[in-house]
Amino acid sequence: MLHFHKEGAKTILGACLLTVAIVFAADYFFKENFWLLKTVQIIALVFLIIILQFFRNPNRSIRPEDRTLVAPVDGKVVVIEEVYESEYFKDKRLQVSIFMSPINVHVTRYAASGKINFSKYHPGKFLVAWHPKASEENERTTIVIETQEFGEILYRQIAGALAKRIVNYAVEGTQVVQGDDAGFIKFGSRVDLFLPLGTELNVKLNEVVKGNKTIIAQKS
Repeated sequence: MLHFHKEGAKTILGACLLTVAIVFAADYFFKENFWLLKTVQIIALVFLIIILQFFRNPNRSIRPEDRTLVAPVDGKVVVIEEVYESEYFKDKRLQVSIFMSPINVHVTRYAASGKINFSKYHPGKFLVAWHPKASEENERTTIVIETQEFGEILYRQIAGALAKRIVNYAVEGTQVVQGDDAGFIKFGSRVDLFLPLGTELNVKLNEVVKGNKTIIAQKS
């Protein structure tokens, strides 16, 4: 059964009402022009399908495993490199960035179980999500989870050129479970993971990953 994320409820309702209105209005105004009528109605239905697929939330329940980090989102690995993380750790970390196109599932899930040590929202720009400066200049949220096997890991939700709202469920001091919903980013975005140096990765550059399915890293 197809499920939709709760963050899309208002948008989906609005899109349904708008589609119905357009279909009936087209039937009234263009009833003497069959091809124009059908073109307008098809465009309206395609618009609704795009909205529905964007907010889909496939059921991907998992059994939490402390020795693994799972992909927090669907998308493509666009960055794997050692970088200086300046906001929280203030030292070098291994960055793994996953880019989400508008057709990807945009639910963010916790990559690991643990305690939320840090959660902060930053207003900012809306550069394209793959821009090198997007991680520091775009609207974003930074969350740090203290895990049992990997120590502290940081993930950053980053808005893209089309994304105008980031939803973050992480609250400092709370315990979270690997695989549970961590938030949502609307319309094209990116998630950066910052891991301890020396973390052995199970993914490579340009690999397509799936949230709660693909293992990003695993302790032996």
